[in-house]
Amino acid sequence: MIKRRHFIAGLGSAAAWPLAARAQQASMPVVGFLDPGRLEARGGQVFAFRRGLAESGYVEGRNVVIEYRWGEERHDTLPALAFDLVQRQVAAIATVGNSAALVAAKATRTIPIVFSLGLDPVEYGLVASLARPGGNATGFTSLTKELAGKRISLLHEVVPAATSIAFLYDTTSEVYERENVQDAARILGMRLLMIGASRPSDIEPAFADMVQQRAGALYVSPAPKLSARNDQIAALALRHAIPAIFTDRTGVRAGGLMSYGTFLDRRQAGIYTGRILKGEKPADLPVQQATNVVLAINLNTAKALGLTIPETLLATADEVIQ
Repeated sequence: MIKRRHFIAGLGSAAAWPLAARAQQASMPVVGFLDPGRLEARGGQVFAFRRGLAESGYVEGRNVVIEYRWGEERHDTLPALAFDLVQRQVAAIATVGNSAALVAAKATRTIPIVFSLGLDPVEYGLVASLARPGGNATGFTSLTKELAGKRISLLHEVVPAATSIAFLYDTTSEVYERENVQDAARILGMRLLMIGASRPSDIEPAFADMVQQRAGALYVSPAPKLSARNDQIAALALRHAIPAIFTDRTGVRAGGLMSYGTFLDRRQAGIYTGRILKGEKPADLPVQQATNVVLAINLNTAKALGLTIPETLLATADEVIQ
């Protein structure tokens, strides 16, 4: 596994290149990488993207340049960052997350975009269809909101006595799963508490609100700002004895009770980007849907919360932490 400090140092090493290397760099194709998060939380994803590019024959610094643009968890910076990449006339833009994809699509209708997101790209006008995108964008989707009902059901199965569930979401971005979560909670007869947070300083007050409203369980939205704080959220959920479900395993490994979701391999986005650099058109590259749904359970957390995980659920879990 690549060490974080070495990875970050590698990203900055171009500043020390000699003039000859810089001249060579000027003749290389340039790929934009647009992410609303920050490098410290996304190093593994960038590494996977670079690996996919390398498998397609493009090695950063050797025959391709990657221009990284980080939103630093401020979604309002994304339009300017996307505009900057368009002005640079990059050969392609790889985006991470829903917001980055939508912003890039507004910024250009000609530069190829390779997205990795959790919404339906057809519904939001990014592509004409999954099989035939038809425009300048293609990529990978987990369609995470389609699994929202199952997550609520899992919480209900583990905490059947809970009559209310808190939905922690980012107040600064569109809540793509809201209707699905509301429908699932209503069907199970659970009261849904909408709890917003947009900054790290909002998270502790959000939990104070959950405690005051007596939330019996917690559903954590996959919004990038919240995903970057999974460690903090999981720790607070455990401290306040609130069973929490996440959309990815990072929350469970940090101490959350469960996670249920698909895994988007950024390596595949790198491969698609490489194919585009070789001349293929996004319009002809089908959008790929993640199908590897993963259930993870933290038995240590269940024990600390006084919960018993049904044997039938443990038997279907892909990862059990104990």
